[in-house]
Amino acid sequence: MTENNKLKELLETLEAIEQRRKFRKLDFYQPYPKQEEFHALGARCRERLLMAGNQQGKTYSGAAEVAIHMTGEYPEWWEGRRFTKPVKFWVAGETSALVRDQPQALLCGTPGVVDDAGTGLVPKVSLKDVSLARGVTDAFDTIQVIHKTDGIEDGISTAVFKSYEQGRQKFQSATLDGLWLDEEPDEEIYQECLARITATDGLLFMTFTPLKGRSKVVIRFMDEASEDRGIVHMDIDDAKHIKPEDRAKIIEGYLPHQREARAHGVPLLGSGVIFTMPETSVKENAIENVPIYWRKIWGIDFGIGHPFAAALLLWDVDNDVIHVHHTVRMADVFPINHAAAMKPIGAAVPVAWPQDGTAREAAGGTLASLYSKEGLLTLPSHATWPQGGYSTEAGVEEMREREQNGKLKYAAHLTDLFEERRFYHRKDGEIVKIKDDILSAIRIGIMMKRFAKPVVLGGKRQKRQGKLLATGLDFNVFGE
Repeated sequence: MTENNKLKELLETLEAIEQRRKFRKLDFYQPYPKQEEFHALGARCRERLLMAGNQQGKTYSGAAEVAIHMTGEYPEWWEGRRFTKPVKFWVAGETSALVRDQPQALLCGTPGVVDDAGTGLVPKVSLKDVSLARGVTDAFDTIQVIHKTDGIEDGISTAVFKSYEQGRQKFQSATLDGLWLDEEPDEEIYQECLARITATDGLLFMTFTPLKGRSKVVIRFMDEASEDRGIVHMDIDDAKHIKPEDRAKIIEGYLPHQREARAHGVPLLGSGVIFTMPETSVKENAIENVPIYWRKIWGIDFGIGHPFAAALLLWDVDNDVIHVHHTVRMADVFPINHAAAMKPIGAAVPVAWPQDGTAREAAGGTLASLYSKEGLLTLPSHATWPQGGYSTEAGVEEMREREQNGKLKYAAHLTDLFEERRFYHRKDGEIVKIKDDILSAIRIGIMMKRFAKPVVLGGKRQKRQGKLLATGLDFNVFGE
């Protein structure tokens, strides 16, 4: 092959790659972990919400899911719901203009630009036809997309674009396979949308920033637990396209009262919020060299009817500062799995556990004894305060006071912990016990900090002066 032919072949290859990037964007969609978690929830949840801050990729992930279902081109990493036939979707947002400029543009390409037709997430070869809407320039009413099952064309999927400004009546009558609501609707429209998928066992998913605070729709997902409903929270730290060095500047640019919502996707909780200190004041870099003389303790929450959680606390007794060093949160697995996640981090660390661990199991032992059998150094009795009792309110109050006094710090990489902390709130004066697993583990550990011991971290039970650390036999782990 001559040099000219090689050059020509190279140029053709580069042009082909460029054309693919331009007209098959869906092939290049690689979701962030939170986006992938949101997609995967579709396998078991009829209703889903991706609640995120601004410019973090929530709308893009919603558009990608619609394109995937409409084309039937499910990527290898996909763990969510799969349709094996053409689908009928609605795509809705606040106004017709916003729907055109955001969801429609992401799906089909820049509105009104002929050369950009087919540059959205729906591949150009799959976009069979479009019909224009009335009243809004370059807005589509319906798109038709070629659907494939196992790579074989089997019909046409459709998506109709709607807006909340049209009113509840415009969301009646149809029977659908799925709806994507980009931005938060009011409760009446949400209920109408939910009715559209009743007969088909379809999907309804939303992507929005919670600028309306604790609305009825938000409360439905945050407070009203259901196996048929799932929420994923995504904040600025989860958006990998935003450089870490730019995040503080972006947050600073928002109005103070909107920063939690726009940066962290947190609805305004009003007087119900429990932890009020800014995250920046309680975050710290992970401690790489932990002093041997600092006392350590695990707090665990067994996860009866909710995920298991564990929190490793480091107690700098001299300064009375507690550092939350590591956390674990796991659902639908067993004590052997929980212990396997904890022991490599702190095998020699005593483990504090809550009162419900005294419940008897079918095998005859207590729930707490199952963890002892897996090699964890569980304390001999459930967690109590030094003066007796195991009040949740007392634990929450100590955590609040420590945060305010700079005596409780959290490693900055513990995203699951910060997610729980942002949503921890009261309703009608009572703490809402939903998605508080790690916080409960921390509270249990703080309650029993008097039994923390200066052991070496890691997967082995270290020896010192011929005696095992962190055993009730040779080192008196259960006394001061």
